[in-house]
Amino acid sequence: MVATPIGHLGDISRRGIDTLNHVGIIAAEDTRRTRVLLQHIDHTGCELVSVHEHNEERVGPVLIERMRQGSDIALVSDAGTPLINDPGYLLLQLAWEAGVRVVPIPGACSIITALSVCPIPCQPFRYVGFLSSKPKLRRTQLERWLMMPDALVFLESPHRIRAALADIGDLSARRVMIGREMTKQYESFAVGDAQEVLAQLAETPKGEFVCIIEAAESVTARFDLSHVMTTLLQDLAPTQAAKLAAQICGVRKKEAYELALRLSEGPVAQ
Repeated sequence: MVATPIGHLGDISRRGIDTLNHVGIIAAEDTRRTRVLLQHIDHTGCELVSVHEHNEERVGPVLIERMRQGSDIALVSDAGTPLINDPGYLLLQLAWEAGVRVVPIPGACSIITALSVCPIPCQPFRYVGFLSSKPKLRRTQLERWLMMPDALVFLESPHRIRAALADIGDLSARRVMIGREMTKQYESFAVGDAQEVLAQLAETPKGEFVCIIEAAESVTARFDLSHVMTTLLQDLAPTQAAKLAAQICGVRKKEAYELALRLSEGPVAQ
């Protein structure tokens, strides 16, 4: 499993280069993109096999048989570490089941790259891949994950990033960092609340985004739950106030609801 650069071709490791130059077969998500990398490392040539979500069930068993016969195979994705939202999982499973030795060759990963420069609290974090492309389901996912205290890390396409940020702004006061084109010429990051980050985006942004929503602990430190709840209860029923206060302060909805009931009945007992 060979990690490849996420942008800057100089980021491939020496071990990654040596591995690609010595295996007999390279299984690639997109052989055209992989050839660009191979040309960069002066690869002397080996068999390139396409492995993607549409052919993995058919090609996987064939590659396992080739390995049983003595071939070494390197699996690469278009960019970054294999299997992080990339094809190859079935091949990996088949290799383990067949007793084939699986060796990780670590390197670039867009998720870790973004986290390494994130100035907002992001430990611990929950990585959830891509959000749903369906607006209603995306919002439901965000509502559920934002109830958890962990920082939330996800990928988003340029076509949906504005809608995703708008949803985050509606649901939470947590700060956000987004990164795009990392390690490339037009690498850029934006940090702030969701509305501030949204304002920095072009109308038609380009490139895949890594998005990080800060951990709830830091939000709790900046917003007092009792004060927020008291304010919300002036205009909302306890159930609605609890839902919003939980999202604002990064606490469990049950905790917020219990406080809402106590505050609705009278002063909180000291």
